[in-house]
Amino acid sequence: MQTFRTAFISMIALAAATGSGGAQTSGGAGACPPIETRPPNVPSQRPAFPGQTRACAIESNVAFDVVVLTKGLEKPWAVEPLPGGDLLVTEKPGRMRIVSANGELGQPIAGVPAVDARGQGGLLDVVLSPNFAADRTIFWSYTEPRRGGNGTTVARGVLSPDRRSLDQVRVIFRALPTYDGDKHYGSRIAFGPDGMLYVTTGERWDAEMRKYAQQLDSHLGKVLRINPDGSSPKDNPFVGQPNALPEIWTLGHRNIQATAFDPEGQFWVVEHGAKGGDELNLIVKGKNYGWPLVAYGEE
Repeated sequence: MQTFRTAFISMIALAAATGSGGAQTSGGAGACPPIETRPPNVPSQRPAFPGQTRACAIESNVAFDVVVLTKGLEKPWAVEPLPGGDLLVTEKPGRMRIVSANGELGQPIAGVPAVDARGQGGLLDVVLSPNFAADRTIFWSYTEPRRGGNGTTVARGVLSPDRRSLDQVRVIFRALPTYDGDKHYGSRIAFGPDGMLYVTTGERWDAEMRKYAQQLDSHLGKVLRINPDGSSPKDNPFVGQPNALPEIWTLGHRNIQATAFDPEGQFWVVEHGAKGGDELNLIVKGKNYGWPLVAYGEE
């Protein structure tokens, strides 16, 4: 089910170095012609480690036939293929719909919790349970309205047999701290080959919030790894460390909004940077990806 939504990033990731951004156009082992050839926004910036370079350019021999399947969606954010060829689609204002394989737009599915759709917020990602054929369970992320602001939240529920409503809805994760803002929620979710759910969060953009990306007592600016019931796996890297949240897998991220597991099981993410500073990163357990201490692009 992940093939449709991640094919493009996977294709790029397999040909890329472990990081992008930075000032040089190629360098280190495996230097290659880069996708981006224009001068960097900030020429003084330099790679953080040997081999870090702009993402490699590749040529595809695949012929793409672009077809408009449906119209009438309002700010669609995520698409998840269903068995049989239909598509489960989220709309940012707070609706989840099924678009049939022939393009018929279904009515909003009942049971979706309220969202805060201001700015970059709203109903965001959705994925099927690895056992969807048997349990009909789906997982989704959204901007949850909270006392004092909002935050990235993950919920799960069971899609009814008629596919018109969600039952047994419950929240399994809330990113903390809550903040009254409207940007950088991250919010991509994906099941890994290990059966765990990987969740990305943003650092909430405002200058006073960026410090949390480097703090282990906050979920902001992180890749998180949780069990399907929301509990923390015992083999997460910071479990048992004082003042560290057990869900954290990696830290130092700005705003991750694309993820893909490649055929070898490696986890790749695309991180929104400042102008000219987007990053393609290979995620490695327990690592620090730098933001806001090490970053690229011009703010």
